[in-house]
Amino acid sequence: MKQITTFAAVGFCLLAGLAQAQTPPPTTTQTPPQTPPAGRGQRPPQTPEEQAAAAARREAEQNAPRPIDALDSVWTEDLTWMEVRDAIKSGKTTALILTGGVESNGPHLATGKHNFILKVMGEAIARKLGNALVAPIVTLEPGRPDAARVAPGSVFLSQETYRAVLTDMATSLKGMGFTTVILMGDSGGNQGAMKAVAEALTAKYPDPPQRFIFIPEYYDYSSVQKLVQSSGIAEQIKIGASQGSDGLHEEYGIDALMALYDPKTIRLDQRTKAKRATINGVSLLPLNKTLEMAKKIVELRTKLTVDAIAKALAPK
Repeated sequence: MKQITTFAAVGFCLLAGLAQAQTPPPTTTQTPPQTPPAGRGQRPPQTPEEQAAAAARREAEQNAPRPIDALDSVWTEDLTWMEVRDAIKSGKTTALILTGGVESNGPHLATGKHNFILKVMGEAIARKLGNALVAPIVTLEPGRPDAARVAPGSVFLSQETYRAVLTDMATSLKGMGFTTVILMGDSGGNQGAMKAVAEALTAKYPDPPQRFIFIPEYYDYSSVQKLVQSSGIAEQIKIGASQGSDGLHEEYGIDALMALYDPKTIRLDQRTKAKRATINGVSLLPLNKTLEMAKKIVELRTKLTVDAIAKALAPK
């Protein structure tokens, strides 16, 4: 009896498997893709009338009067969009693109050295020009971010990225209504890319009044060194060199400009405590003497730069 039951069970399983194999697979109906209903992040297409109404609203907003007094600043990032708009309308049609960098500068100086100096110089140059605003500082410089070793504190952009940033910034400023875009760099490694971008944009937008100009005269630290020496400050450094007797990428003129922005950037208190408040055989103390020299440096660099800009803009 047990054997018969076993055969019957086996046979039933075989018949069930055969029936399943011969049963055709269920048919599926292909549902065409449907456009999801307009929801969060999606807007239904506008009718021509709605598009015209939206354009009219944007135009009204662009021409709306400023409801409060404007801030007295030459830095676009400090201003509201209405303040920038009105400054351009009032004749401030020159934009300055200033490039700095973040790099290793020895044991005393903050890595943002060039950017701090640009805050001082950008203010002075724009004020002297009288018709200029300063775009946000390009705080990174070109270099090799993929190098096997990058010095701590140094952050670089590839040459391609750097030029793309400068190009997009200058093009944006053109779109705002600035007719003259001036590029200047406080670091030696920035100069070539800035010159190339200015030339490329000039070729792309050759029609006046649009102009893109690179001013290499801004980066003239040799004149600063001569001023320091002629002022009776006997710094032990050769004219044109970036290192003096201390063997550091640091010099008196740069320390003075950074101290004018903020003495903390040259670690003056810490250096004084450690008896290191000197550079290349020259004392940075008393601070007020260094700051007075810094003001003379700002005046010199501003004059050299503004004169170079006037020459570059003069009719050929």
